[in-house]
Amino acid sequence: MELLLVGLSHKSAPLAVRERLALSEPRQEELLKQLTALLPEAMLLSTCNRVELYFAAPSAEQAREVAMGKIAEVGGPEALEHLYERRGDDALLHLFRVSASLDSMVIGEPQILGQVKDAFELARKAGCAHGALARACGAAFVSAKRVRSETGVGRAPVSMASAAVELAKKLFGGLEGRSVLVVGAGEMAELAARHLSASGATDLVVANRTYSRAEELAAAVGGKARPFEELFSLLVPADVVICSTASPTPIFTKQNVAAQLKPRRFRPLFMVDLAVPRDIAPDVHDLDGVYAYDVDDIQQNVAENAAARAAEAARAEAIVAEELSRFVRARAIRDGVPVIGKLRARARQIALSEVERTLSILAVENLSERSKKSLEAMAIAIINKLLHQPTAKLREVGPEDDDRLADATAELFGLDEAADSLAAGGKGGRS
Repeated sequence: MELLLVGLSHKSAPLAVRERLALSEPRQEELLKQLTALLPEAMLLSTCNRVELYFAAPSAEQAREVAMGKIAEVGGPEALEHLYERRGDDALLHLFRVSASLDSMVIGEPQILGQVKDAFELARKAGCAHGALARACGAAFVSAKRVRSETGVGRAPVSMASAAVELAKKLFGGLEGRSVLVVGAGEMAELAARHLSASGATDLVVANRTYSRAEELAAAVGGKARPFEELFSLLVPADVVICSTASPTPIFTKQNVAAQLKPRRFRPLFMVDLAVPRDIAPDVHDLDGVYAYDVDDIQQNVAENAAARAAEAARAEAIVAEELSRFVRARAIRDGVPVIGKLRARARQIALSEVERTLSILAVENLSERSKKSLEAMAIAIINKLLHQPTAKLREVGPEDDDRLADATAELFGLDEAADSLAAGGKGGRS
């Protein structure tokens, strides 16, 4: 099985391309079902800053053709101009770095690990992440956890939401006494609202299509909930607007924002769009007195803090390299010995060990070497009889079931733990 990654991110594609590939969860599930019919294993990671397809397949070329077709189908032919590819251990390294937030627009941001885990869980439920991809993701999650616990790259985390709030504070010289409108009540909107509250914003209003969710978030941050139907009139008192909804089209357009400027007496309006696809149309920024920013604009503010995190990021990279090396060594041991051979070798080892232990307990003296060999042969014969049916079944399966059944056998009999122990130099099992 070859590992392949095909995708694009904030580093390779402009926002206009990325937002066309931002899929809702139902559409992600639909795409995974289509991929499952074509390839053994696949996973889709779709966030506001990246869309990546991971595959484990007998042929990387076949997987690449499938990926290119699906990306062109969803994002249009232009999307193909911004793609990057990684194969084999390069794809593994990329997955490890993404999970550890070392490839994020904001290094150390805390959301990405949860997003990768969600992507894996969605793929697992769809039945297309069970063997090589499952093992790779498991190892990547262990690596990311080490990065979080052993470095400062995730301490005092800087997220897109916090970067947006910091920019608003710079423009207004602080948020005390400012009126702030948060549009949306999802994870990103909640993060923004909490950062706003912590930064001294006391006049905080939350508007969301589901009013009960707006009430919950407003109560959590000491703000007020308002019906979504009042959204445009809420622009009149606002100084700062931060948007993060799942709307497929812009909520704020040049026309509906312009209509509120006269009642505002043309006071400056700072608008930040954290959504992909965008909640604020690009031409809103052309209005006098309106300062609109999207996720790509926020990156400039994020860059100012990059130097402070560089040292911790270097430590995180070293951890990722160490965990990747550990995983590759364990995989080499696993792949180098067929599962049937490993199963019989493990069983033989246990049988001979038990014979030795029993003889030492009984303290049998003057037992001939021939008798010892007979006892060992009996123990091995018992093992062979017990394993005859399972190994026969393993030999009978076709190529389409081989990996899945081999993986189940390795997990059932603890063969991976033995491989990990050997890969770590015999100093322990899984970390």
